[in-house]
Amino acid sequence: MAKGFSLEMCPWVYRAQYHEDGSWSEEYVEQPHRTPAEEERLSAVERAKLLLARNNFKDLPLVNYTTQYGMGCFEGLKAFPQPDGSLKLFRPDENARRFESSMKGLLMPGFPPDKFLASVRRVAGKNRALGFAPAYDPAWAKDDFVAGHSLYLRPFSYAEPGIGVGISRQPWVIVIATPVGSYFKPSTSRAVTSRRVRANPGGTGWIKADSNYVTSALAKREAEDAGFAEAIFLDAKERRYFEEGSSSNIFFVLRGGTLVTPSLEDTILPGITRATVLQLAREHGMRTEERRVSVEEVFAEGTECFVSGTAAGVTFFESLTHEGRTVAFGDGRIGEATRSLLRTLKGIQYGAIRDSHAWMTPALD
Repeated sequence: MAKGFSLEMCPWVYRAQYHEDGSWSEEYVEQPHRTPAEEERLSAVERAKLLLARNNFKDLPLVNYTTQYGMGCFEGLKAFPQPDGSLKLFRPDENARRFESSMKGLLMPGFPPDKFLASVRRVAGKNRALGFAPAYDPAWAKDDFVAGHSLYLRPFSYAEPGIGVGISRQPWVIVIATPVGSYFKPSTSRAVTSRRVRANPGGTGWIKADSNYVTSALAKREAEDAGFAEAIFLDAKERRYFEEGSSSNIFFVLRGGTLVTPSLEDTILPGITRATVLQLAREHGMRTEERRVSVEEVFAEGTECFVSGTAAGVTFFESLTHEGRTVAFGDGRIGEATRSLLRTLKGIQYGAIRDSHAWMTPALD
């Protein structure tokens, strides 16, 4: 099973394209594959060739607004194996709404949420039926499912042909799936602020836009090269307020037990896991605040720090470094509040805790 993201795409893919009359044409495409067992027995060269064929659509244009200018957006969500053998998606309705909002934010026609929901559920189910989805393992519960596997779903927009700077008016929407494991490397749990700026006011920071992740990728690589697990962005204007991680929202527990996270300005992505964590924290009796959070406040009052996201889940950091200064959180291990939120979130996702919120949606064959 793959660790983190990989290009081990599953065979079934969904495609839709917008047309001038306002309609969407849709299709499910079964890409080249063998059985999972047969693919495991292939040589490295044969397997690479098969995966490359699965990751290509010859009728999609190479030169377009997406490949040339990053004019596109995407979503990320997971389908989790359940103890009863089923596969369930976590809050796909929220991803559907955000994807439509992102496309409209880029002045594209918005992809209808009902089509989004149907496509991600069916892509998950069709690939599970072929054996391309992880099976539930009770051993994952030993570490609160931190090492649990899931099926990652990536819906994304892809523009029609274009070479001049322009707006996509007839985009495709494509949904692929790939198995995933843990996102962060287990070697370190330290974070560092980045000198780079992820988003400026009035820009596309609130959209899950392709182009936003160029700076994120650069900052994360720089952090990893310096021995850290994650890069944390500060605000563009004053360079003293936290915004988010390279691909995740950030939280702090302050002295007294208050859970605080940066408020949703137009430079911060409205994370679905972020909203979930805030709701779970309130249900656990924690006081929560969404507001600007400064470096000075965290260095003086912070007792726990973690990030949240589809890939990150709830991932704690033992320390945070800023301009040569470092603040340590607790004794270097995950804090009590963070552990409680992680255990509840993962427990719901993997079916170990009752889903009283109706957040989990079954896959469809």
